[in-house]
Amino acid sequence: MTAKYPIVVYGASGYTGKLIAEYLTRRHLPFVAAGRDRGRLQGALQEAPGEHVADVQAVEHDEAALTRLFTGAKVVIAVVGPFGQLGEPVLRAALAAGAHYLDTTGEQDWAMLVRDKYGKAFGDKGLVCAPGCSYMWTAGMIAAEIALEDPTIHTLDILYAPKSMPTVASTLSFLRMLCMPNPMKLYGQMAAWPPGYRGEVVVPGRHTVHVGLPWGGGFEPIWLEHDARVLNCQVQVAFEKGPLVDFILGRMDEYQKLAGTKTPAEMEEITNAWGMAIAQTPPREVIPLNTNIISVWARGTNGGKHVMLYSTCAYLSTGALCAESAKRLLDGQLKATGFQPATRAFGHRELMAALAADGLHSWSPTIS
Repeated sequence: MTAKYPIVVYGASGYTGKLIAEYLTRRHLPFVAAGRDRGRLQGALQEAPGEHVADVQAVEHDEAALTRLFTGAKVVIAVVGPFGQLGEPVLRAALAAGAHYLDTTGEQDWAMLVRDKYGKAFGDKGLVCAPGCSYMWTAGMIAAEIALEDPTIHTLDILYAPKSMPTVASTLSFLRMLCMPNPMKLYGQMAAWPPGYRGEVVVPGRHTVHVGLPWGGGFEPIWLEHDARVLNCQVQVAFEKGPLVDFILGRMDEYQKLAGTKTPAEMEEITNAWGMAIAQTPPREVIPLNTNIISVWARGTNGGKHVMLYSTCAYLSTGALCAESAKRLLDGQLKATGFQPATRAFGHRELMAALAADGLHSWSPTIS
């Protein structure tokens, strides 16, 4: 069966999928809620706030079946991960169906695979392919672009300080990312953090010192790799010290010991098992409690600035970012095709304003 509505949310029964459905409905956008289990999809829509205009479709995780479903749609939003393990059939199906592609990944190796194997093909069809259309790593890119509005800036030191518990899928994703090579841009060239790196960071506005981890290094260095404005770009995520961080650091060390004795497929199974040992579905975020900070120290040769973004609810923000991006695609407001960050495809100030309209972001950044 082909798509009844112009937007397909593949993975709509999951934690983040339900939020995307909610924010699509807030924007009065009909969509196809797709996944492998029709009963779970129907139950998820009943849980998601709003009177949804949705067509529920069960589909096998198979390129041919997904291509048939996506045919007729204008936008595919993929929410099934880890993307490095499950994403390629969905991406190929969207390309074959001639649909724009968005996903919620935070996995750097997946983004680079998308760029290298599929970015040009999407661009040749006039389509956008925007992985990471989510709080991580779009919020940091919004802050980076605000800093780069000053033409003297060439160096970006980006820190995420989220205050949300990860979902099951996010836990599996970030454990595999932390153990893999973590990219940064250094003196105009792509480089990598030292294996198993951990440091200490200070989150503006907080008195405690946090553990700083290159949570896969961030997408920002990947998106800015060929940007002549940027010589240096690095990204860290602040973790509060405690048992969870101790567990993560232990697994990072263990990964480095095992990596030389196992195949990549075996290491994927190992990181999945580690993730499932601690993963749990968090409660819905609460706007006054799940506050986030993005801090960017931006430097030029003879000056610099500090950009601070105040936001809340990383997963709600992901739902809103996907819904706003889909709306802009349907409204013909696409700014760039091919492999692109959401900020370049739809505008960084525009996305920030949309998040603010949803009550998830301050209307303007703090710049000093």
